[in-house]
Amino acid sequence: MRKFHKLAAAAAFLRGVAGTGGLGNFYVDIIRFTTRLLLPISIVVAIVYVACGSPQTLGANSIITTIEGTKQVIPLGPVASLEAIKNLASNGGGFFNANSAHPFENPTPFSNLITILELGLISTSFVVAFGKMTKNKRQARVLFVTLAVLLVASVGITYAAELAGNHAVAAAGLTGQAGNMEGKETRFGIAGTSLFSGATTAYQVGTVNGSMDSMTPMGGMMAMWNMILQTVFGGKGTGFIYVIMYAILTVFICGLMVGRTPEYLGKKIEGKEMKMVAVGILAHPLFVLVPLGVASVIKAGFSSVANPGYHGFSEMLYAFLSASANNGSAFAGLNANTLFWNILMGVIMLLGRYVPLAAMLCAAGSLSQKRIVPESVGTFRTDRAMFGLTLLFIIIVIGALSFFPALVLGPIAEQLTL
Repeated sequence: MRKFHKLAAAAAFLRGVAGTGGLGNFYVDIIRFTTRLLLPISIVVAIVYVACGSPQTLGANSIITTIEGTKQVIPLGPVASLEAIKNLASNGGGFFNANSAHPFENPTPFSNLITILELGLISTSFVVAFGKMTKNKRQARVLFVTLAVLLVASVGITYAAELAGNHAVAAAGLTGQAGNMEGKETRFGIAGTSLFSGATTAYQVGTVNGSMDSMTPMGGMMAMWNMILQTVFGGKGTGFIYVIMYAILTVFICGLMVGRTPEYLGKKIEGKEMKMVAVGILAHPLFVLVPLGVASVIKAGFSSVANPGYHGFSEMLYAFLSASANNGSAFAGLNANTLFWNILMGVIMLLGRYVPLAAMLCAAGSLSQKRIVPESVGTFRTDRAMFGLTLLFIIIVIGALSFFPALVLGPIAEQLTL
């Protein structure tokens, strides 16, 4: 249910921005998303997982005799149906502790591809829905291409880093392994794991098919980068809200450059909306960097780090990013199962999601009450390539300005030591 509320919030936000009349009804949206989207797709995908080899049974676990003559318990259950809704509704986790690296949860390269498509299906669809509701598909195309560039760049850099591997290994004469295969399933290899890593952090799902802690510094940093931006299509519903938040910021900055009141979708962007946008943008770094600083200097925080140094700092940074972005994946070298980490991460999960949502819903409510202003010669068109390039630049700059020092202290410093 905690994931479904984001879909309803995004639907309300979309109505407010598009000006279709009010923000809608939360309970009506929840019922519609469940019965018309999540349930039908989950049934179809569960059948695909069963065909690929995932168990789907309510029977007891199987006890078999191994070739060594010992007894082994094979855990079974409704794995396929759980995987289907887990990946579609952005819940992460899994039936088995190994997550989507387990052969029962993710049996084949084809099921791996289906999982990746499932992760981003709803998030990307919100962009298409935006174009339909605004009756301007060019708007949606510009946003889609901008976000696709961010996603492709993230996956490409991750793949290049993992394929290059650790140069210290090659320097030691251990050249039998191509790239960094530590923590990766041989069924998927570097390409399948890099694509999965980019998708699960871009779409903020949390399910993984390899060890994030075993990735190269640059590969791990790109996973963090996706959670820093939260706009690489982003989470179910919330990603779309963040994208529009940055779009409003873009037209505001461009309006300042020419001395004109900014407009988005024909509605003037004024002080109230920009205050809410500022809250949404500042909330994420505030709820990540402040706790990170606290955890770095008190024993209750850094005592949970298994790998002191740059990598240990990366483990803590990743943990707070994952909590604030509601991702759910982790660098497993951090023991977060302590009183300090459980309480702090729980608070961050709550604030990191609801504060930006509340702020942007306030902005959407304000926009829904405004009258549409006719276009003029001075209107900055938001359905052109120039807007897409400007939006891309502002997203990257805001992310870099907010988190670059933390990235330097973690993955970048670790990369320079290799």
